[in-house]
Amino acid sequence: MKQKSHKKSNKWFIKVRGSYLPNNGAGWLTYVPYLVYLVGVPVLAFSEHYGLVTTVLVVLPNWVAAVAVMNWVAANHS
Repeated sequence: MKQKSHKKSNKWFIKVRGSYLPNNGAGWLTYVPYLVYLVGVPVLAFSEHYGLVTTVLVVLPNWVAAVAVMNWVAANHS
C-alpha cells in the first residue's frame, strides 16, 4: 500500500471557497494584523462622536482598501 508523502507547502495562503486562509506562519503574521485592522477601524470610528453617515464614509473605504490589499497579497502568495 502506497503512503502519501505530505510535503510542507511554502504557500502562505490556501484558497477556500473564493477566499484565502492562512496556511503557515507567514500567512498568520499577515492575517492577524489584517483582522485587528478590520475590527479596529469601526471601533475607533464609532468611539469618536461623529454621525452615522460620517462613520460609514470612514469605515467603508478603509474596509474596501484593506480587503483589496489582503486579497492581492494572498493571491500572490498562494
